[in-house]
Amino acid sequence: QVQLVESGGGLVQPGGSLRVSCAASGFTFSSYYMNWVRQAPGKGLEWVSAINTDDGSTYYADSVKGRFTISRDNAKKTLYLQMNSLKPEDTALYYCARYLGYYSGYDYWGQGTQVTVSS
Repeated sequence: QVQLVESGGGLVQPGGSLRVSCAASGFTFSSYYMNWVRQAPGKGLEWVSAINTDDGSTYYADSVKGRFTISRDNAKKTLYLQMNSLKPEDTALYYCARYLGYYSGYDYWGQGTQVTVSS
């Protein structure tokens, strides 16, 4: 069965860095677009970043562009999000999600990993 398991969240000071990971299993990881989506306390879901399957092109929300880097290791079936220059407003539960396309959206989500940015 398809599983997505995030890890690497934690408490970090403003300006700090953190890398979260998403271990995938139960499907051909290299064949799917993968995304990071977050949810801040009391707010809705916010798309953060995406990476495609073909040429490794990456996409970012304006709120994280220049600070976050998405990457994938298809051999390890793992998705990463490197987060630098973290701000308190980056505090959220970070989810990885498998993306089927514009009309189908996301079909599988992980359980999320909590990132808290605070002094």
